[in-house]
Amino acid sequence: MKAPIEAPAAAASSLTSARAGRRARHHARALALQGLYGWLLAGGQADAIGTQLLTTEQRAKVDVAFFWEILTGTIGAAEELHREFADLVDRPVAALSPVEHALLLMGAYELKHRPEIPYKVAINEAIELAKTFGGTDGFRYVNGVLDKLAARLRGSEMRALQRGLA
Repeated sequence: MKAPIEAPAAAASSLTSARAGRRARHHARALALQGLYGWLLAGGQADAIGTQLLTTEQRAKVDVAFFWEILTGTIGAAEELHREFADLVDRPVAALSPVEHALLLMGAYELKHRPEIPYKVAINEAIELAKTFGGTDGFRYVNGVLDKLAARLRGSEMRALQRGLA
């Protein structure tokens, strides 16, 4: 009796789907970063900012629900998130570059409010966006602050990973 040949195709389809999902979330984070950047510079309502950014072309690339959650959740929790990392930065929060500031807010939101997203993923996504949109060494700064914040907010997850349990 021959083994069914559909299984490898299904596995490949699942892998392709997972990659597409990760890309869509990465694009959603990049778009949310643009919205947070604009919000930090000019203010405004999250709904209006998101509607302006989320064009038909963008809708095809991003995880729309994730985009809305990150944008509106981060803006809505900004004061709380500032308190979470204010003592971890080496200058007043208002003196941060807008890109680094937006990435710290977004990373802090994911670390605090999205526990199903591994802390390493949240930090790595912020680092990659900082490399693309931030200053020369901004990614190092974002990494250092978010790593310290992860130790505070996700200490048990970090310890489990170090022990090989996660």
